[in-house]
Amino acid sequence: MKKSPDPLLGKVVAGRYRLEARLGEGGMGLVYRARHVLIDRVVALKLIRPDLRGETHLRAWMLREAKAANRVDHAHIIDIHDIGETEDGELYLVMEYLVGTPLSAELAQGPMPIARAVDILEQMCAALGRAHDLGVVHRDLKSDNILLTERGGRKDFVKILDFGLAALKRDARLAPKGAVFGTPEYMSPEQARGEDTTPAADLYALGILFFEMLTGQLPFRSNDRETLLKMQQTQPPPRPRGIKPDVNPKGEEIALRLLQKLPKDRYVDAHHLQEDLKKLQRSLPSQSQQWEVGAIDSAPAPPAPPPPQSAGVTEWATRAAIFTRMVSRAYSGRDAPADVLGALSQTWDLAARASRLEGEVASLTRRLDALERRGRALRAEIGRKVEDLAQEESRALREAQSHAADVDRAGVELMDLETAAQRTRAEADAATRGGRVDTQIFERAGAAGATAQAKREELGRYQTRQQKCEATARDLRRQIEQLRGQLARYAEALEEDLAKGRDQVAKRTRDGLEYERAFGQVCHQLLQHLRDKPECRDLLPELMSAGDNTDDSSPYSSRRPDQVAARRPI
Repeated sequence: MKKSPDPLLGKVVAGRYRLEARLGEGGMGLVYRARHVLIDRVVALKLIRPDLRGETHLRAWMLREAKAANRVDHAHIIDIHDIGETEDGELYLVMEYLVGTPLSAELAQGPMPIARAVDILEQMCAALGRAHDLGVVHRDLKSDNILLTERGGRKDFVKILDFGLAALKRDARLAPKGAVFGTPEYMSPEQARGEDTTPAADLYALGILFFEMLTGQLPFRSNDRETLLKMQQTQPPPRPRGIKPDVNPKGEEIALRLLQKLPKDRYVDAHHLQEDLKKLQRSLPSQSQQWEVGAIDSAPAPPAPPPPQSAGVTEWATRAAIFTRMVSRAYSGRDAPADVLGALSQTWDLAARASRLEGEVASLTRRLDALERRGRALRAEIGRKVEDLAQEESRALREAQSHAADVDRAGVELMDLETAAQRTRAEADAATRGGRVDTQIFERAGAAGATAQAKREELGRYQTRQQKCEATARDLRRQIEQLRGQLARYAEALEEDLAKGRDQVAKRTRDGLEYERAFGQVCHQLLQHLRDKPECRDLLPELMSAGDNTDDSSPYSSRRPDQVAARRPI
């Protein structure tokens, strides 16, 4: 059965993004390849799925997706260019257009070489470290949300997609208390129980992904959702080397630590994990990187988006000139009908208006791009500062944990020593009351007391070190929170300025689309009048080669979108 064409293809969203092809469908939206009608930027555009447009809470989720991903602003997280609402009340999200392969497609081919798996995981870890530092938790990491692209000649450049569930609060309007969101195969035990999600949940998902890259299969598998959720909560993961004996032992250790059921037993944070991954990378032999060569040979690169189908409004003056020549030939030495002269004058007027408008839009767009660049630079600068502080905080917290373990150990030892000292003192006291003088008893009592005092002093040193590390971590956290507040305030101001600029561009673009419609109508009128004139026949091919759209009375005709786009002047 032939699939019916998508009725949205060819539609212009928000007056400036023409939908060219449907790329896919997510849990909340339809994703299209789109092109800005005047500045020719190719983007990916997400719309709320038609059957869910009445679900107002989904709008809040998409807004969170944009704000969460934008404020993190990391090279390995998809860029968000624009977000808004159409005149019809449709919420849209405009992202960078990426060409690549989902990690899920690579995993379908089986286990990965350890070097490749660690490289991919380390990039994800770097991105999530920045996100967690800024208070953003992804919540739905899975192989479908990881895209492997090529950037600057580097293969397997990671991009994390779909922050649609990021930082979702337990707001009754958004996520009822105890609701379970995410993908069961990658869900942490605490998520499976419906508890609050912390960065530790993303680390658990990284453990699932790493396990899958090392072994070629998921650690927990079941066709029943409830059974799978129960397995995530209670069942220990299998050892990767029990599935694939040649798995790197250190890689296995990292995967199993990430898959600990209790968050406190996993890595302290993504920075802690990243340190271990870099150590593992340095320990791997250089020849293990040979996977890079075969990866390109085995899978052809996905096609890039097609070039623009029209040269823009510069064609309009060309067409107006051709029509002028046709009218001059058809009515040589006599006056042309008033409606023809009026239509001809209108083509020149519309071409001039559209040219001026294109210049205005280009100028506005350049200002917006400059504003976005400044914003991106500042967000990146703040992000790097936060990341540096967070790495120091991570080390301080780990040192505090180590000293806390020393405190616990020394405390237990001190209790044993004090018990022994009390016992020897009691023996010495009993000997004194009995009138016996036993030098050995008094020496043992003195030694036990001195040993206990030394252990007490050692315990005090450990406690002081722990308190110092905790104080350092608190101070670093205070600085991080100040930077996060600064980033939030700046982001709000930037979003307001960008929204104003985008509104200006949208208004002018709508004017441009109106000019386009009018130009199409007047060209149609002239062609209908002139196409059968013998004097004009040799100019018709020239007119058509200029991209004439005169067969369409408006840019929203019933033609296939590729045919329409090929004939539109804007």
